Amino acid sequence: MIQTPRTFSHIGLSVPDLDAAVKFYSNVLGFYVVMAPSEAIEDDSAIGIMCTDVFGPGWGSLRIAHLSTADGIGIEIFEFPGNYAPEDKLEHKRHGTFHFAVQDPDVEGLAQRIVEAGGRQRMPVREYFPGTKPYRMVYVEDPFGIVFELYSHSYELTYSAGAYE
Repeated sequence: MIQTPRTFSHIGLSVPDLDAAVKFYSNVLGFYVVMAPSEAIEDDSAIGIMCTDVFGPGWGSLRIAHLSTADGIGIEIFEFPGNYAPEDKLEHKRHGTFHFAVQDPDVEGLAQRIVEAGGRQRMPVREYFPGTKPYRMVYVEDPFGIVFELYSHSYELTYSAGAYE
């Protein structure tokens, strides 16, 4: 049986300051705020029950906001009481998610805006096919230490051309 690809719905990010994160992701990356920051508490409400299912009893409360990219991918941002930064901001050898990517034709300009907003550019902008195709990328960090990648072109265009040949 041939499987068809599923669509990507959203990614969840944990940050130390929800209001600052919503401002960064909406002002710098242009994401739409679809649900402003709000609080969820451990109770018998639908969201309270869902969070208990995920986090287990005793989670208490959290703050949450929902944003969206131009193509409808959700960015769910959480602020948990007692949150802390990981020892190594890019735990690339740890199993699990270690980055996501955003596409913008002006990789250099967006990287600069990220740095100006308190983020960090982790490497120089690199080309996949120097002198042949204009596909560029760079790893950056938001002001909260979350690592993500900027691509100049779509994922399919970049890799269908054999980026590692």
